[in-house]
Amino acid sequence: MDSRIRGNDRRGDMTRIRFDFGAVTLDAELGTTPTAQAVAAALPVSASVRTWGEEVYFEIPVEIAREKDARAIVTPGEIAYWPDGNCIAIGFGRTPISQGNETRLASPCNVFAKALGDVRTLAKVKAGTRVTVSAVS
Repeated sequence: MDSRIRGNDRRGDMTRIRFDFGAVTLDAELGTTPTAQAVAAALPVSASVRTWGEEVYFEIPVEIAREKDARAIVTPGEIAYWPDGNCIAIGFGRTPISQGNETRLASPCNVFAKALGDVRTLAKVKAGTRVTVSAVS
């Protein structure tokens, strides 16, 4: 059975998560991918944020392989899992390897969620900030 085919039935399924960076919070809607399921199963998690250009990323206790549709170029608002570092990566603008105005992550990532707010608010988040990721009921 393809795990991506679920429709909009939200009963019993956790579909939203919250990133709490202290001064900034961001909610996101989970997709129906193996990565989304693995991240959801690991919650709640807390970590120390790192930054790379206009991207915040942090380690989570999830190890999952790169999915077939993984990509390095994302649209701001897409929440990704970086298999090479076991990290959640949230790009909100240019990174040191971006070409033009694209948001290019370090290597192909599994996009597993979509932000429900403006990811550009993450520009206020500094390296070393603690983030907590939890389910939203």
